[in-house]
Amino acid sequence: MAPSMKLYKNQKYQDLKQACISVGRLFCDPTFLPENDSLFYNRLLPGKVVWKRPQDICDDPHLIVGNISNHQLTQGRLGHKPMIAAFSCLAVQESNWTKTIPNPKEQEWDPRKPNKYAGIFRFRFWHFGEWTEVVIDDLLPTINGDLVFSFSTSMNEFWNALLEKAYAKLLGCYEALDSLTTTDIITDFTGTLAETIDMHKGRYTELVEEKYTLFKELYKTFTKGGLICCTIESPSQEEQEVETDWGLLKGHTYTMTDIRKIRLGERLVEVFSTEKLYMIRLRNPFGRQEWSGPWSEISEEWQQLTAADRKTLGLIMSDDGEFWISLEDFCRNFHQLYVCRNVNNPVCGRKMLVSMVGCWTVDDDPLMNRSGGCYNNRETFLQNPQYIFTVPDDEHKVIMSLQQKDRRTYRRLGRPDNYIIGFELFKVEINRKFRLHHLYIQERAGTSTYIDTRTVFLSKYLKKGNYVLVPTMFQHGRTSEFLLRIFSEVPVKLRELTMDMPKMSCWNLARGYPKVITQITVHSAEGLERKYASESVNPYLIIKCGKEEVRSPVQKNTVHAIFDIQAIFYRRTTDIPIIVQVWNKRKFCDQFLGQVTLDADPSDCRDVKSLYLRKKGGPTAKVTQGHISFRVISSEDLTEL
Repeated sequence: MAPSMKLYKNQKYQDLKQACISVGRLFCDPTFLPENDSLFYNRLLPGKVVWKRPQDICDDPHLIVGNISNHQLTQGRLGHKPMIAAFSCLAVQESNWTKTIPNPKEQEWDPRKPNKYAGIFRFRFWHFGEWTEVVIDDLLPTINGDLVFSFSTSMNEFWNALLEKAYAKLLGCYEALDSLTTTDIITDFTGTLAETIDMHKGRYTELVEEKYTLFKELYKTFTKGGLICCTIESPSQEEQEVETDWGLLKGHTYTMTDIRKIRLGERLVEVFSTEKLYMIRLRNPFGRQEWSGPWSEISEEWQQLTAADRKTLGLIMSDDGEFWISLEDFCRNFHQLYVCRNVNNPVCGRKMLVSMVGCWTVDDDPLMNRSGGCYNNRETFLQNPQYIFTVPDDEHKVIMSLQQKDRRTYRRLGRPDNYIIGFELFKVEINRKFRLHHLYIQERAGTSTYIDTRTVFLSKYLKKGNYVLVPTMFQHGRTSEFLLRIFSEVPVKLRELTMDMPKMSCWNLARGYPKVITQITVHSAEGLERKYASESVNPYLIIKCGKEEVRSPVQKNTVHAIFDIQAIFYRRTTDIPIIVQVWNKRKFCDQFLGQVTLDADPSDCRDVKSLYLRKKGGPTAKVTQGHISFRVISSEDLTEL
């Protein structure tokens, strides 16, 4: 099913085009006029700007000339370098650029039918969670006949210049593009989910297993339609574009155009002393300064391959500026890796991405206020919006992304572009249904960077369980919208926690409204019974409160099991005890190992305790082998925990 499409400024491309054709005139966009306000917020461009149509700039203009990926792009005198990198990345896979440039042949100039050309184009962007179609005219800013912003080295090709104009219109003006990162732009072009990988922190040159895990992840992302680019750190502005010893440019963005794991034949195994090659093909979007190290066109490795070898192995280059590099040299030479995953297509019917739009709001009532500031503001932090999701299995990679609503339209009022935003992640009780109010037993599972960029993210391997994500602004008391997206290779269920406690319903009042809230964390069960030395003990927990119960994962073959499982119960009275049972998972019939029974009164000590297991029958039942370590907290204030 095609995604729904929002029309920017409610402009309908076909209606506007037909209206222009019917009266024989070229379209001039009244919502983005060819004037200074479309270029800048509060300053003038030095020199005389003339807005020209492509047919006034060159002969035989085209939207796309030949293959969209075959031409180098130039940023122009006022172009934005990340835009060029994003254009180059977009052009790698047809499945991506055809989403942004719909029906390119229909929009193309046709010299055989000049009366069918109306000077109107449309482009589509993924804008704050919605696909949005933007209509523009073909008037482009020039100085002395040259395009001011990006252009193609194929001088009669205009797809990137027109796409850049449509993007500038969506964001307010051309100057709005200056504050964007390459991943921001790629995300808006494709709807992908971006992750930044620090190659130094990953220690991929030292840790062999991590290096090959990275290759596997990049290969999977690329083959599923994702986009990948990389940069070399530039310590200072003076070192921007400075060439390294191996011909690469510092501060420059290179685009991945292919990735291959190659098995070598017998002859080549003898030549290269390895059975497999892990190879990556990169492209410099400016078409100059290529890699000059191993596997470059001038290298010994390359010369040892015949043309037939290269074709058989898939080591081909179709564009100027392209080169092959080994995984080892890739990890050694590049510092930042930008991985943009294609998350729009569910795999095998499973939804891999979940997203929600939310808002930080201000209210005098603390229970209604949803702008509590960052984790440093301990008294108000948990007043922020809260979202809970479930990871169904252990050790799955989860990527979380928080994007704030675009604020560049406020530049003319002298306000900053972005707030400082971030988020915190907590592992919580496996049966939590209501908002967090205090952090007594919850594990702080992760935190994003806090920065004034449009988007922050966190990528982590998480254990099985429930997690609460708290999106925040650095300062409390401010309002703004945000978009939360979570991607995992296993489906996760995401929902907002909006209620502070159970509702005062007729049903709750009839059966008894809760008077006590109890949190319990069971850390471990140790010294468990093993009847025979060779017997396998696979313990798990059942935590009960009245008719409600929760179960822990099974621990494999151990009598000293670490659980760190959390549960929460709303109790009508402390006469209803908390019972923690330990069971041994068996093939046919599970074995009861023992239990503890807890009053869990609000006056009880809140420290970690250890109790011996007993047989069934209450706190005075016969003691059995083993003990559990736990912490229990109860309160008569239902909004304390």
